[in-house]
Amino acid sequence: MKNTQINKQFTDRLLKPLLFLGVLIIVCSFLARTFANSESIVDYVNKNKAAAAEEKIPETGTAMEIVFAKIQKLQEDATAYKEENAHIDVSKEETDGENNTMTQNHPAGRTVFADGFYYEPLNEEIKARITGISYPVAASEALSSAVPVSNILEDGTVPAVSYDDLRYLSVRYYDFNGEVQTGELICNQGIADDLMEIFHELYLNEYQIEKIRLVDEYQADDTASITDNNTSCFNYRVVDGTTSLSKHALGCAIDINPFYNPYVVFNKDGSGQTYISPPGSEVYVDRSKEFPYKIDESDLCYKLFTEHGFTWGGNWNSCKDYQHFQKVLN
Repeated sequence: MKNTQINKQFTDRLLKPLLFLGVLIIVCSFLARTFANSESIVDYVNKNKAAAAEEKIPETGTAMEIVFAKIQKLQEDATAYKEENAHIDVSKEETDGENNTMTQNHPAGRTVFADGFYYEPLNEEIKARITGISYPVAASEALSSAVPVSNILEDGTVPAVSYDDLRYLSVRYYDFNGEVQTGELICNQGIADDLMEIFHELYLNEYQIEKIRLVDEYQADDTASITDNNTSCFNYRVVDGTTSLSKHALGCAIDINPFYNPYVVFNKDGSGQTYISPPGSEVYVDRSKEFPYKIDESDLCYKLFTEHGFTWGGNWNSCKDYQHFQKVLN
């Protein structure tokens, strides 16, 4: 009898620490699973209050019975939590907001530079918007077109740039009111990365641009676009006043805030100005004056484009195109 009591005392003393250790391990395991997922313990408990109320742990009985009941309840909770959150793949989550945008599902071929900045091949919707307007069609196609076209090439003439050579860009910018806007551009794929980096840097510095729209919104009329101070890139057209294709026709040139940075052609004998575009921008031809949105060699826009290998029309000798940046692709 005495030996039996001694054995029982010994067993109780040994069993209690083991049970406590078991409970501690299970609790730690439950907490680890909880914090490894996006749902907090508080969220989980609040969501499962009703079920918890119906499955109360017994408050009466021996100490051993209560302990074992708590262990069983914790195991059940851990299993239920794991099953309920099995769909969560934490390996795909990003903690940084901008990086999270980069990992979202995007259309095939889209390259995301930053939140709100991306480029992609021209989809069918974009092609429909520009065909016959900023992008040319053959004369025979123009005759059968269901919509009016204004940009027509002779049959058999192949455009100097194809749809596949072009990219559609979405950028953010600050307008003249200091408000953030979303703009769209079409450019040659060879300068898409350059424009992403440049416009993102302009955006971070709150550089103001009045508007950035496809020239198609102006029926590809360059004069109408720049008179409205629209910043644009691709437009299959000739150089103003000539019969030569512009770098805009290749998607390798861009005009920034053009009304405040006009195109000026001087007389060959130097006697004066012969041509200023757009109309009404004559007051901005004198670059010695100070006025808003002027592009010169101290301007951030100038610095960024030239750092990326673009040339500036404001440095030309035969004429001055202060709005214009272009890049020659290898």
